[in-house]
Amino acid sequence: MIFWRAARCRFDPMTSYFRPLVQTDAARPADALPLAGTSFWFTHAERRLRGAVPELVPVSEIPPDTLEKLCSARAPLCDLSMKTPRLMGVLNVTPDSFSDGGAFDNADVAAVRAAEMVAEGADILDIGGESTRPGADYVTEEDEIGRIAPVLDALYTAGVTTPISIDTRKAGVAEAAFAKGAAILNDVSALTFDPEMAQVAARLGGPVCLMHAQGDPATMQDAPRYDDVLLDVFDFLAARIDDAVAAGVARDRIILDPGIGFGKTQAHNLALLKGLSLFHGLGCPILLGVSRKGFIGKIGDEPDAARRAPGSIAVGLEALRQGVQILRVHDIKAHKQAIALWQALHG
Repeated sequence: MIFWRAARCRFDPMTSYFRPLVQTDAARPADALPLAGTSFWFTHAERRLRGAVPELVPVSEIPPDTLEKLCSARAPLCDLSMKTPRLMGVLNVTPDSFSDGGAFDNADVAAVRAAEMVAEGADILDIGGESTRPGADYVTEEDEIGRIAPVLDALYTAGVTTPISIDTRKAGVAEAAFAKGAAILNDVSALTFDPEMAQVAARLGGPVCLMHAQGDPATMQDAPRYDDVLLDVFDFLAARIDDAVAAGVARDRIILDPGIGFGKTQAHNLALLKGLSLFHGLGCPILLGVSRKGFIGKIGDEPDAARRAPGSIAVGLEALRQGVQILRVHDIKAHKQAIALWQALHG
């Protein structure tokens, strides 16, 4: 796996970064520009330089190529429009995931839960056979396939037609999952763990989610460090987009995930969440996975991961306010209700 610290030399201290100040109000100024082809808009952005105090600038001072990425509509993914919030349901078929490890490692039980999530409003199902929680052990490709294959077979038998995402770092697992009907690749290493993954992702042809992580799951929380976490993650994802495109992955099939909790302290997580709209400047849909994570339990004083839906929803709605397109969540029904109310208020 390519470790983040090894890529720090790519940073250009003179690069300007533009974080749009996203608005949803119906009273929209004439000079407002659309965010990612939606009804959200912005007239100003925060311009940031490494080591400098951020400043507020009008859209007229944003470079045309950045404006194009900020404003252009995102292409549909698996026929799902990116103009409305989408829910990705988490289905871990592992014995050791932090929230639901062991709950769905039986194929029939997993298929029942998948059907429940679809009925509750899941737009995508994300199936993982290897835990990537902090401190998790490595799982062999053979064992990972052995976990996910029976579940995919059970979903096919049950007639589930909702797009399935495979959460894996391994090319062989991705190939096995796509052969059984998976349509999206969700790689927490952003195609860096397996040297064959980029070419496999290009050949499989489905949407690809590139996530930022500093280090390996076994060690990533030991002592995460950044110069500027928001800008560092932005630069990492920009570089991973370039490498994926060079390998043959179409840019309009790329999804980005800032990787909350993957080699980040609580302060890092909060800085990323406050600045999420910056990532629209990369021109791809944004996926956010915060559901039930440890920082929510710490801030919300809830040690039981299964009881962190309220905190997860609070963070998810703030992400939607900043234009995030996909929320990866465990509690589909609760999020669906919250989003319906949020949409009624924001139009």
